Amino acid sequence: MSELKPNLYVAVAYRLYAKNKEGRRELVEEATKEQPFQFVSGLGMTLDDFESQIVGLQKDAEFDFELTPEQAYGEYEQERVIKVPRSTFEIDGRLDKQYIYEGAVVPLQNADGMRFNGLIAKIDETEVVVNLNHPLAGRSLIFVGEVVDIREATNEEITATLKMLTGEGGCGCGCEDCEGCDDHDHHHHGDHCGCGHCH
Repeated sequence: MSELKPNLYVAVAYRLYAKNKEGRRELVEEATKEQPFQFVSGLGMTLDDFESQIVGLQKDAEFDFELTPEQAYGEYEQERVIKVPRSTFEIDGRLDKQYIYEGAVVPLQNADGMRFNGLIAKIDETEVVVNLNHPLAGRSLIFVGEVVDIREATNEEITATLKMLTGEGGCGCGCEDCEGCDDHDHHHHGDHCGCGHCH
């Protein structure tokens, strides 16, 4: 495993598999050569152990590696399933059912200003149950793919990435039209944009 090298522009095509309870692989997502997952290394966009597997490779190199739950999104913790007063999600006494419904992933922010996503697990008359576990918590992840490009990042790419991570510049998923961002659902990084390639 390579040391983390900052400020590299990396584009990878891959298939991401997650192991189920029986140990079988389930395809979770795919990034193609035409629409690769792109990131700048050393900025916290991806899981550290994913990044360290990639940054030592050359362009066109193939990879096939597995991350344990501890290296990926940690174990599933029941304590991260919380109950929130329904009024927290109401405007003028009503839920916005376009965005707040069972199964929806919603952006949240804690008292320290840290942003993260939560899954609306259940809604009743007084409470909303929110699951703060990552969707892949507790599962080993297998990445199989190849490096489409790897090189020193330009100042513009670094600046654009920093803006994205602070919420100033869109999602950074590499889509020309960010409206399609939710379709990528890549699970990387620390869930900065929700666009989330899984790294």
